[in-house]
Amino acid sequence: MTETPWWHPHRHADRRPLLLARNRIQAALRQWFADQDFLETDPACLQTSPGNEAHLHAFATDLLGHDGVAHRMYLHTSPEFTMKKILAAGEPRIFAFAHVWRNREAGTRHSAEFTMLEWYRAGEPYDRLIEDAHAMLAIATRACGADHLQYRGMTCDPFAPVERISVAQAFRQYAEIDLLASCHADGSTDREALAAECARVGFAISEDDGWSDIVSKVLVDRVEPHLGHGRITALDRYPTAEAALARPCADDPREAERFELYACGVELANAFGELTDPAEQRRRFEAEMDEKERIYGERYPLDEEFLQALELMPDASGIALGFDRLVMLATGAPHIDDILWSPIARPRTRP
Repeated sequence: MTETPWWHPHRHADRRPLLLARNRIQAALRQWFADQDFLETDPACLQTSPGNEAHLHAFATDLLGHDGVAHRMYLHTSPEFTMKKILAAGEPRIFAFAHVWRNREAGTRHSAEFTMLEWYRAGEPYDRLIEDAHAMLAIATRACGADHLQYRGMTCDPFAPVERISVAQAFRQYAEIDLLASCHADGSTDREALAAECARVGFAISEDDGWSDIVSKVLVDRVEPHLGHGRITALDRYPTAEAALARPCADDPREAERFELYACGVELANAFGELTDPAEQRRRFEAEMDEKERIYGERYPLDEEFLQALELMPDASGIALGFDRLVMLATGAPHIDDILWSPIARPRTRP
């Protein structure tokens, strides 16, 4: 049976209350940013590099010059590089509602094109971003006339104090694994040490799993199911090897200033105390692209202008929040397509 298209009047009538709620949430958040003296920006989507994380997949296109010569370009997976250039230019508090594109992503909480709400504070600690995000989840809930966030039977009180737990602590608490025993102060990791911890607790891994693969599997299977239930969780202090754009923690270089925010078991946001060392950033990007090439057989170019801009960029903290997911949780919508004004077209299969 063919699904009714989103633009059919009957289906639009069903979706319209959710779309109007989306608009109310966006307007309320824009007002919050204005009250906090943030400047709204509009980052360009077409970039020389889409981002340099090993497991993010971009959409590529060709930019033709007057001579007809094609130059490979990409739709960005995040506005991060551009927004940090704006920080380098001298703007201290900025935000953007940016459309971004990520290939190989589809499902109830994923769309290949979605809206990312990203904001930065120059000269302020990344702890402040937890307060920001906490306020925004409460604002979104109020904009819908609700008193809690919900997703597929799970609920979360956005007005309750945020639970803050480090990744290492969560691994100990929920998986009985000592994660930091496999991490070194220089950012390197010991795959065999982590594999031995998994064997000790009976957690199955594959022979070809690298250290990062193991961390991801434990997170998904043993840790994430416990996060964001009843109240918001900030999963904090990621291993430095899992925080390519974040600076190390001052008290332990094995950990970095990165947190992810969860509500109703759903990851909503990813935040960094930003790395501003261009040489170290280049090293991390190249390591990420080496890993991407090992796994997927491809790599993306580095944004050389971004690396140059880091030399001028002030100490800052930044966060990216999945705006569509926030709308889903505030309205209780079960599928991301329910709250997108125009869900992306699905490829048609030939009969």
